[in-house]
Amino acid sequence: MDLPEVDSKFRVVIIVGTRPEAIKLFPIILEMKESKFLEPFVINTGQHRDLVQPVFDMAGITPDVDLHAGDSPNTLNQIVAKVLDRADSIIEKESRGNNWFPTAAVIVHGDTSTAMAGALTAIQEKRPVVHVEAGLRTGNALSPFPEELNRQIISRIAALHLAPTVTNLNNLVSEQIPADRILVTGNTGIDALMWTARLEPEYADPRVAEVVKSDADVIVMTAHRREHWGGGLARIAQAVREVAEEKPEIQVIFPMHPNPKVREQVEPILQEVPNVILTEPMEYAEFAHLLGRAKIAITDSGGIQEEAPSLGTPVLVTREETERHEGVEAGTLLLVGTETDSIRDAALLLLNDPVAYQTMAARPNPYGDGFASRRIIAALESIAFGESAPTAFGPSFSRNAVLEASGFDDAPRTPYEEQRLAMGTDVSAVTYTGPERRQSQ
Repeated sequence: MDLPEVDSKFRVVIIVGTRPEAIKLFPIILEMKESKFLEPFVINTGQHRDLVQPVFDMAGITPDVDLHAGDSPNTLNQIVAKVLDRADSIIEKESRGNNWFPTAAVIVHGDTSTAMAGALTAIQEKRPVVHVEAGLRTGNALSPFPEELNRQIISRIAALHLAPTVTNLNNLVSEQIPADRILVTGNTGIDALMWTARLEPEYADPRVAEVVKSDADVIVMTAHRREHWGGGLARIAQAVREVAEEKPEIQVIFPMHPNPKVREQVEPILQEVPNVILTEPMEYAEFAHLLGRAKIAITDSGGIQEEAPSLGTPVLVTREETERHEGVEAGTLLLVGTETDSIRDAALLLLNDPVAYQTMAARPNPYGDGFASRRIIAALESIAFGESAPTAFGPSFSRNAVLEASGFDDAPRTPYEEQRLAMGTDVSAVTYTGPERRQSQ
């Protein structure tokens, strides 16, 4: 039996502040817009507005609220304080709802200061927090900083943990998070990548467009992490310079982070190298296609570690530690640190040894199948309305456990079910088969 029409929907607040959050949350927002029961309410904190807006424009999403938390130079503490102050009244207001239903939950993603502040704001308003991309860990609160600390704080707050992989689930369980409040979904970044792959982007930088159309092998480089500001960025840049000089037929494309502290450390090393293109941050569709065009990626980014293997692009991770252990174990990632010699030698090995390259490029991606967002929406509908839980990418969750963690003690029926009963509808007759049903439509 199909789901019945309802008179109003549960509102789900989705908090976004940075480009990675926008990329990994827009598939959830689009999927939620197709739900008969859930309505997204998107808060853009403005932490990185110039990087977030192009992603939303690409997906046709207009945020409902902009907090302007990043309108002037800010420290991380100032950003957190602004989000806490400005999101509080909005979440409290939206918690009351416009029709019959209050906000069902607040969704935050990953490990940013926006996500941590959003989760803290929600729990202070007694709104259940849903953590997308939960359970990633290095175990070192200073690496990556402040991301590792942020994700651990959010894990203490969340009622429902949406873990991309079983490894992430195991990390949470080892920290005493009940397994029945965790759903393994796959990573929504793979959903975003597959959605974007259907687009045909036009490159804003004509130099990049020319390289993409050429037959040259391409290295994509990104570098920005705060823990690398004290010398790591310069060592990474020097390694790339040495690779470019030894392999002049290779084209290196480096979309630079807008932070001036990043640029001042890498530009002096790379700007005069003829086969290195220093370009501005790319729109997501541009970068996704460039990543698929690349021979290898050299990066300290988290998202690229998940995306590139789906495109058959080996990744050299310029970090001492990564929370994405599955890729290292699967062989799609190689952890090379920030020492110049290590990065240079690993890159030259892949460029010079076809067997080593093909061995890494052919490894299957452990991070998802493109249906994580459908599982997430089905899980929220299951929890809120008592319908069948989705087929998980791994272990699933218990609806009662999540409701209890959300503050609904001994809640055999949701507010939706109570309303349907009051209207004379037999809720027990309503069935839902999860994401496969939508996929077949």
